[in-house]
Amino acid sequence: MSEITNAAELRELLGEPHPRAADKERVALHPRDRQWIATAPFVVLATSDADGNCDASPKGDPAGFVQVIDDTTIAIPERPGNRRADGYLNILSNPHVGVIFLIPGRNETLRVNGRARLVRDAPYFDDMIVKGHRPILAVEVAIEQIFFHCAKAFMRSSLWKPEGWPQDDLPGAARLAKEVQTNLTETLEQLEERYAPANYEKLLYSTGG
Repeated sequence: MSEITNAAELRELLGEPHPRAADKERVALHPRDRQWIATAPFVVLATSDADGNCDASPKGDPAGFVQVIDDTTIAIPERPGNRRADGYLNILSNPHVGVIFLIPGRNETLRVNGRARLVRDAPYFDDMIVKGHRPILAVEVAIEQIFFHCAKAFMRSSLWKPEGWPQDDLPGAARLAKEVQTNLTETLEQLEERYAPANYEKLLYSTGG
């Protein structure tokens, strides 16, 4: 194994970024950023605690669910989930976050880095109601860096092309849970009933794992 241990070694291996890549960062939303955010139904929120322990959490809702507050602030609503709150606990000890916005079928992504805070309520919560449900809380992100990321990773992975997808032989959610969480008391049949699409959809805006 030959480990890279410093920035000079890394640059020697990778080279310097093209000026187009090096200079693409912005600190405020461009109208196209706003349009992208309004079209994205899915984001990944990356956090770490004060000790550097990391978490990356998917967030999804109808397109445009992330609220643009102003040119330098966005808000991500929280819906009922499993109540682990890993990312939110991280934010309480370390406000630095990263967010990636995805649009189905698009190979580019929008990346936002900034400082976050947790908000219990705000006037804009009324604009984030989905199916009659107001957010439990929101993650407000003060933007420090924003840029579009290139398409190469999505193109290499064929993420949006079914003909390029690998064969999925993994079991369903119920069996996965039963196999990897050996302390579960529910039977496989009970878990299959819970994770059946018709039943699980009922939990999308109510508390549950």
